[in-house]
Amino acid sequence: MTGPVVETKLYRPRNRQGLVDRPRLDQRLLRTDGVGLTLVSAPAGFGKTTLVSAWAAESAAWVSLEESDQDPTTFWTYVLTALNRVTPGIAEGALVLLRSGPTPIETILAGVLNDLSVLPDDIDLVLDDYHLADGLEISRGMTYLPDHQPPQLHLLISTRADPALPLARLRTRGELVEVRAADLRFTVDEVDSFLNTVAGLGLDAEAIATLEERTEGWIAALRLAALSLRGRSDTTGFIDDFAGDDRYVVDYLVDEVLDRQPDDVRRFLLETSVVDRLTGPLCDVVTGQPGGTAMLESLERQNLFVVPLDDRRQWYRYHHLFADVLRARLLAERGDIAEPHRRAAQWYGDAGDLVAAVHHALAAGDVDHAAELIELAVPGLRRERQEATIRRWLDDIPEEVVQRRPVLAIGFVGALMAGNEFPGVEQRLQDIERQLSGPDDALVVVDPGELEHLPSAIETYRAALDLVAGHPAGTIEHAAHALRLAIPGDDLTISAASALSGLASWAGGDLVSAHRGYAGAAAGLERIGHLSDVLGCSVTLADLEITQGRLRQAQATLERALEVGHGVRGTSDMYVGLSRIAWERNDLDAAADYLRRAEELGVVSDLPQNPYRWRLAMARIRETEGDLDSALDLVAAAITVYVGDFSPNVRPLTAVRARLLIVRGDLSAAQEWAESVPEDESYLHEYEHVTLARLVMAQRGDAAPLLERLRAAAEAGRRTGSLIEILVLQALAGRDPAVLERALTLAEPEGYVRVFIAEGAPLLTLLARLQQHRRGSAYLRTLLAAARRPARVSRPAAPQNLLDPLSDRELDVLRLLTSELDGPSIARELVVSLNTVRTHTKHIYTKLGVNNRRAAIRRGHQLGLLTR
Repeated sequence: MTGPVVETKLYRPRNRQGLVDRPRLDQRLLRTDGVGLTLVSAPAGFGKTTLVSAWAAESAAWVSLEESDQDPTTFWTYVLTALNRVTPGIAEGALVLLRSGPTPIETILAGVLNDLSVLPDDIDLVLDDYHLADGLEISRGMTYLPDHQPPQLHLLISTRADPALPLARLRTRGELVEVRAADLRFTVDEVDSFLNTVAGLGLDAEAIATLEERTEGWIAALRLAALSLRGRSDTTGFIDDFAGDDRYVVDYLVDEVLDRQPDDVRRFLLETSVVDRLTGPLCDVVTGQPGGTAMLESLERQNLFVVPLDDRRQWYRYHHLFADVLRARLLAERGDIAEPHRRAAQWYGDAGDLVAAVHHALAAGDVDHAAELIELAVPGLRRERQEATIRRWLDDIPEEVVQRRPVLAIGFVGALMAGNEFPGVEQRLQDIERQLSGPDDALVVVDPGELEHLPSAIETYRAALDLVAGHPAGTIEHAAHALRLAIPGDDLTISAASALSGLASWAGGDLVSAHRGYAGAAAGLERIGHLSDVLGCSVTLADLEITQGRLRQAQATLERALEVGHGVRGTSDMYVGLSRIAWERNDLDAAADYLRRAEELGVVSDLPQNPYRWRLAMARIRETEGDLDSALDLVAAAITVYVGDFSPNVRPLTAVRARLLIVRGDLSAAQEWAESVPEDESYLHEYEHVTLARLVMAQRGDAAPLLERLRAAAEAGRRTGSLIEILVLQALAGRDPAVLERALTLAEPEGYVRVFIAEGAPLLTLLARLQQHRRGSAYLRTLLAAARRPARVSRPAAPQNLLDPLSDRELDVLRLLTSELDGPSIARELVVSLNTVRTHTKHIYTKLGVNNRRAAIRRGHQLGLLTR
């Protein structure tokens, strides 16, 4: 998103005074077991929002949607923020993942739904005016939601058109309640109650019946009729003349309402109808007259179809149907309504809401102003990952305008690339180059200084195109050209090109060049204050250094990153990286402590890859302790949350799982995995082929030829970390102490331990043979002592330190809350009902003084409840 969340969109509309009691509809909206979705679908003016807001509890998570919410990041930001408001902490991690990069929405929602599944209380999520946001990009996550939502969550959608959801399937399974226009129409009794009790018109039964028949119970028409009947002496004549279908009825009644308003009110209503949300200063600019705040308050008192959007009477909107008709009337009377839109664009632009400003500039037909605003908006929208918004504008700006604005054109290229729309991008880049080669006075640009950045940006995008196409050599070539063209101080472009070059080199096995690229990217990002991105680069730098066998440098990289950016997003990732280094040195207590510190920071401190990396790190510790089942469970959980984030997958989690299966002796399952391993023995698949060698050895086969090829490749690529492991396996395969001695020589300066002692008794025998010839080796003594010492993380007994301690069963539930299991799965694991799990969870939250799952886990670690 760009800028803060618009709070008024999370505001449940206040109930109007004197609402008609409609128990028949209230009953339809009541929660029913097994029903997760209630759909209120009807045309405009049927009272959908009024009904739902009257039904919804104060604690409901409410989102009033708009057309701008068709952007998936914006849509899900509002949905998750609404959930987070009513249950603090429930969606914090999901919001971080959403904003941090291209994480599948299913992955983001899975964690939230799991947390919701153990809530002790129910929660209602209301999406009002859903039709304004509905579309292909939104329907993917929204289809996932009802298929996986826990019983605690009730989703209610209010819409003018049926959403693109599997309604037929939900209907067949009895998981859907529907309220349609036929249900929302007022009955004769309800018409009587509204017109006589609420509006106080004193109409007789015949008049009520006539109006019910003419309006067919349509509340919008009834409200307009009530306004027109106020103070009118000839009610019978008015009612007799009242006829026509919905559209004509509305036109007729609006004529009646508008014609009876003072000129200044009528003019205000028409001119301000062009904006979706109304506030006094904005209305003053649009109308060119002062007094907008007072006018809005007056309209609210007169019940002239204004809906307050906050409790401070600062923001309002018109009833949607009323706004539609006002706009139609404004257009019919004036023909040209560009001026109020132009004024609104200026006000929103000055207020910093560039997205709204662009909308009004386009509505005014001022494409040049819109293009100017888009140029200004692009940097912020790209930072907020709202490239989809930029992409939609591409269809609104004529190509001839784009052809004159190279900065705008490059912004559109970025949006297309972010949306994986690669066809035609190269042609656009060539068009921009042609623009730049022409006379400067033919170009239109908001900031002429931006032109200097374009040549390097063009080459950077070409580097990205080649990376996507699988041409790493082209990526490296274009990235190098981008760096040569970059002007001094353009650290963002320099960092992007350096990172792309590093990615291509990394995938190709050139770790030295990859390290150089990422180091350059990190330095540039640090200079411009993108500290979270610095930490992201540091994760990769440390991974490369570990592969190169430089544990000390990897530790220094991570520790310096903590100094530079401690507390920013990515801090948790640094601790997880340090845990890996401590594990390599067999300092299991430090490794576990780093993971606890990362977990205590919470997912708000995670970069996209950290959820899987944390689980992988914990799996290493569990394997070291001999708990292979827990290690396998953690790897399976890591697979479900895996995010590559454009990094080459050089250590596939499926291969990690295969290694655990080999250790457990499940060779048939490991062999099934082996069938899918590519024959390519390049660095990209090195880890998999080392795993294959382990499998061959476990099957008593001859792994020597494979290991020799892997050794030569690792040695040539200066991948000392890989080389040490390969040499250890060669020593085991050939029972060769001399080969093992070479591995020890490489490993000793960096303090490697696990790579040796994890191989068990066979390697211990070789180490003992070496010690006979190197009795003075302190390193050998360390390894032999570590191999003979049981591998356990120290778990000091810790009292609960709670006034009301958790029961044994509550402790069982708390431990399962740390897993990926949802509420029903926890119930099955404990062989209890879901209600029992919810009761235990409620007691746990109360005793720990928390209100969500992640907070309970953190508090449990702090109290030592999860280390026993």
